[in-house]
Amino acid sequence: MSQTQPASTPFTSLQSLPEDYRALVIGSTGAIGSAFLAHLQADPRCALAVALGRHTHPAVNLDDEATIAAAAQQLKAQGPWHCIIHAAGMLHGPHGMPEKRLGQLNYAQMEAIFRTNTFGPALVLAHFAPLLPKQGRGLLAVLSAKVGSIGDNRLGGWYSYRASKAALNMLVKTASIEMARTHPQAVLVALHPGTVNSALSAPFNGAEIGRPAADATGDMLRVLDGLPVEETGCFYAYSGDKLPW
Repeated sequence: MSQTQPASTPFTSLQSLPEDYRALVIGSTGAIGSAFLAHLQADPRCALAVALGRHTHPAVNLDDEATIAAAAQQLKAQGPWHCIIHAAGMLHGPHGMPEKRLGQLNYAQMEAIFRTNTFGPALVLAHFAPLLPKQGRGLLAVLSAKVGSIGDNRLGGWYSYRASKAALNMLVKTASIEMARTHPQAVLVALHPGTVNSALSAPFNGAEIGRPAADATGDMLRVLDGLPVEETGCFYAYSGDKLPW
C-alpha cells in the first residue's frame, strides 16, 4: 500500500482517484491547509483544487453555519468533488493554553475549542460529504490528533483539545456509516498529521521538533491514496498506522 512509502518520496498524485479529479481544501490558510493545497494544485491529474476559508469566495466560516451551507451549495454545480480535506483546527487561542489540570477547565475555552474542532467540522461533514461522487471513489479527510485517542491517552491533560478530537472521530465514524448507503465507494477518515512546524505547535517547540507541513501533508495524501473503501470511518496517522479510538 502506498502509505508505506518513506516521507522523502515526493507526492505525485492520488492514483486511486480518476483522471481530472477535483479537490477542496477547507482551512486553506493554515500551514497544513496551504501545504495540502499546494500539493493538489501541483498535481497534473487534479483538474481543480479550490481553497476555502473565511476570506475566500465562497467563504467558509466555521462560526457561521450559513456560510458552510452556502459554499457547499455553490460548489455543488462544479462537482462531484473527489477529494475533500478539512484542515482547520485550534489548540490554543484567546482563552488560554491547553488545560493541564481539571481546575483550569472553563466554559469559554471549552466552547471555543469544540466550536472549531468539533462543531464546525460536523457541519462541514453534513454539507460537503454529499458532494462526493455517488458512483466511484471519493475521499473526505478531517485533521484529528493522536491525543484524541481515548485508548492511547497515557499522560492526561489537554482536556478540551483531547475531548474535541475524540468527539470529531466519532462524528467521522458515524458519518461514514450513513454515507456508505448512498456513496458506496466513499472513504471518510480522521488523520493525525504528527507534530508540524506551524502556529498551532509553536508554543510547544514545534519549530524544533515539528516537520515541515509539506512533508506531513505529502505523507497524509499517500495514506489516503492507499486506503481501501473497507477502511472508511477509521483513524490513521501520517505514517499509515491505524490508531486506536
